[in-house]
Amino acid sequence: MRDHSQGSDPVTDMPDSPPFSADKLASVYPRLYHMCGADSCPSIQQHGLRSTTALLDRFGYTGAEREEIESRRRDDSVTIQHAELGKAVIRDNRPLTDAALSRCLQGYTNREWYELLNRRVFFWLSRERLFKLLGAKAYRNKRQTVITVDTAALLARHADRVTLSPINSGSTIMNPVPRGPGTFRRIHEYPFEHWRAKRSLKKAVVELAVDYSVPDLRDLAIKVEQVDHGEVVETVWER
Repeated sequence: MRDHSQGSDPVTDMPDSPPFSADKLASVYPRLYHMCGADSCPSIQQHGLRSTTALLDRFGYTGAEREEIESRRRDDSVTIQHAELGKAVIRDNRPLTDAALSRCLQGYTNREWYELLNRRVFFWLSRERLFKLLGAKAYRNKRQTVITVDTAALLARHADRVTLSPINSGSTIMNPVPRGPGTFRRIHEYPFEHWRAKRSLKKAVVELAVDYSVPDLRDLAIKVEQVDHGEVVETVWER
């Protein structure tokens, strides 16, 4: 693990804050949003929502082939296959670059950060922020799927495996802010009041991540939409 003890990190060096709670989190952010490639839906229906690490475990990937997917930057999406389980698509992590990550990362090597992200399933807490991303150059020319999830239902089952982040941890575009051991916090440790005062109520949390997998996603989802060029073109399913 890299030592970046010099300097202060505005993300990881947070002041003490009153305890946050799952109930408060669900009241402020009643919906969560997961983005995936349109061709990922069959795999998600079959296997639930699994992190890259969980998919590689389930599909039996090991050695150099696994390292290439799990421990390095993926410039393009990768399709993995299994004789009995079929196919699954692991999306690119193109918004990260090794050079920028090395500059802003504290307490981890680039490889460790990639592996840390790949062990998590990510949700956005703002539909507006997600759709801004969907309209960006990297994604607007490919149809995407957006899954809307009931926050309270997810937390009722998985709160002990949830971490929160005040930044887009998987992007180093523009001026990447520092990130490191304190970027992901458990709900009760998250400095919500600090970020609420610094930004706004709706922007105090940027990412919610669940460790390893959400195998019961079908029970928690309330809507599935197809998005093209940043616009909803089809509602596939709605509870």
